Amino acid sequence: MDFYIELPGKVQEKIEYVFKIIRNVKNVPKKFLEHLTGTEGLYEIRIEFESNIYRIFCCFDKGNIVVLFNGFQKKSQRTPTKEIALALKLKDEYFNLKIR
Repeated sequence: MDFYIELPGKVQEKIEYVFKIIRNVKNVPKKFLEHLTGTEGLYEIRIEFESNIYRIFCCFDKGNIVVLFNGFQKKSQRTPTKEIALALKLKDEYFNLKIR
């Protein structure tokens, strides 16, 4: 949540636009949502605004609910391993709490 709040208003608007696409389009283009290779069930929402790239990790619960985890501004070609590890940890915590 802090990630989103700290972003400029125009970037927040673009994120909302991408969320609207994900909610309303049956086959979301990979430009906006893609499975993260080498992970089980982890996806990244992709936002580009001006020359900046933002990513928000998420997963699906029961096929329809998108559960959002961590977000960050991507500053290199590779996705930072620590961000992937954090997303996987949050995903595991979410599903473990749900089982209880």
